[in-house]
Amino acid sequence: MKKTIKLELNEARHIVNAAIAKAQAIGVLETVCVVDDGGYPLVLERMDGARITGPQIAWNKAFTASGHKRSTHLFNQEPNGPGLPGNEAFGIQWSFEGRFAAFVGGYPIVVDGEVVGGIGLSGGNGEQDTACGVAGLQALRELLAPQGMEVLAQADIKK
Repeated sequence: MKKTIKLELNEARHIVNAAIAKAQAIGVLETVCVVDDGGYPLVLERMDGARITGPQIAWNKAFTASGHKRSTHLFNQEPNGPGLPGNEAFGIQWSFEGRFAAFVGGYPIVVDGEVVGGIGLSGGNGEQDTACGVAGLQALRELLAPQGMEVLAQADIKK
């Protein structure tokens, strides 16, 4: 048997609040979704005025990052992204009834080397979504550091 770390509502809210604060600071309207290790939403928040398509897109990105244990943009990153034409996972974005997101804005949440969930963002351009996502991961890192837990807080994550 293996003991696991579980992402809970308090931590998910902390991540979302930090991502939203960053979005406000850079002037972008974001939707942020944090999912558990099964890809199910713990928190999904759309800022006032953000696109109505944001919740589904953010959830898809978080689902993909959590389930596939890698940042979503890495699927299509040159030169060896597995989702690029001719590579092993070309067409993967059509998996899971179209829920598989293979573009920027989804990041696995990695605590002590384990993927415990994912964060997905929709509303900004790639750079803005990334800045907000990393801000959320950094906030979790700061929250869990006193407990001696290590959180990856970077854009390019592949576990």
